[in-house]
Amino acid sequence: MNNKTCVLACALALAALSTSAFAADGSGDWYVRGEVGNSRLSVQDLSGHDNDTAYGVRGGYWFNPNFAAEAFYTNYGKQSSDGASAKLEGIGAGIVGKKNFGPDNSGFFIDGRAGLQRARTSVRLAGVGGADDHSTKPYVGVGAGYDFSKAFGMSVNYDYNRADAFGGKLTARTLTLGAEYRF
Repeated sequence: MNNKTCVLACALALAALSTSAFAADGSGDWYVRGEVGNSRLSVQDLSGHDNDTAYGVRGGYWFNPNFAAEAFYTNYGKQSSDGASAKLEGIGAGIVGKKNFGPDNSGFFIDGRAGLQRARTSVRLAGVGGADDHSTKPYVGVGAGYDFSKAFGMSVNYDYNRADAFGGKLTARTLTLGAEYRF
């Protein structure tokens, strides 16, 4: 299955699942969230790592206060050295679980997420050109935050993502601050 077909299949699955028939309490919420923070990029069998700014956008549907389906795009950062650069980004879809500790699903919360990500690694050499490689791998993440209202919350998130590219294995560990709006 090619990239566009995979993305279309994930989008259609999320749309089909998001009907109110699946909402446990009869009402669900769409959401959108932005995240920005630090990404630690490393390549297997090479010592060291690079840090860069990571940013992304997620969106999905809360079927009930504790369970959601999501889709996302994240740019994990770029590494440059001596006329060469490498960039890692990904799109994916998965599930989210959340537990609020305040009344009426407000206040402090913890969450976890997991799913599949399609990663693209782009390598460019000055004066030569470039190449892209793709891989599909699972992702996982955890977060803790505070819901200020039914519609708005903020959280600190840690995500672990992998990619295979050009015969190597890459990892991106991100620590981000996220803001979520539900409607």
